[in-house]
Amino acid sequence: MESDSPQLKAVVFGPTGLVGMGVTRAWLDDPRVAEVRAVSRRPLPYSAPGLRPVECRDFLDLAPLRQSLEGVDAVCYCLGRSYSQVRDAAEYRRITYDFALAAGRAVLAASPNATFHFVSGSGTSLESRMNWARVKAETEQALCELGLGSCVCWRPAGILHEVKPDRMTAYHRMGAAIGALLRGFRSLTVGNRAIGEAMLQATLDGRREGILENREIRDLADGYRARSRD
Repeated sequence: MESDSPQLKAVVFGPTGLVGMGVTRAWLDDPRVAEVRAVSRRPLPYSAPGLRPVECRDFLDLAPLRQSLEGVDAVCYCLGRSYSQVRDAAEYRRITYDFALAAGRAVLAASPNATFHFVSGSGTSLESRMNWARVKAETEQALCELGLGSCVCWRPAGILHEVKPDRMTAYHRMGAAIGALLRGFRSLTVGNRAIGEAMLQATLDGRREGILENREIRDLADGYRARSRD
């Protein structure tokens, strides 16, 4: 890969989670990325050149983060929890929908031209019988109608641990075991780092909108890796 002068600045919401950690590492390792601002409620378990931790006490009130959100090219919104981890429907909606819309509004005010990458999930649909799938779909729709400079929705399926989170919970271990069995199926699994590489490639390509399913995410990540070897 050509080592152009670092220019890109990104924000990652949820950098300590499974997806967020993979995305953060992928962006930090690219020589074209000057800075990654990692928004998290708890301290980061790692450090790196170009990584700027940003503490957030309340994900519904991001006014104190205004300066940290200014002047960025992309926002990778990886914050969230699985419905299996949050059984209460109201709480799941607060974490999934309310937090994401608060972030979208804050980004719109601070960096209106930034690309907002929202991590959704495979199976997301307004017509689904599953509450989580409907809430995800409503969140996608609301973000795309918010007036952001651009909004791209990512729908990964089973997520593989290319970069392991700080704490491997029973949920993570179960997902890793299932993912290992399905690794060869392009529509069913994707690495957490690959999601970050795909987001980076989409940003570099100037992609401004759309919904990307698991196979498309892997295709973008493969393209990124092929270019990196050139």
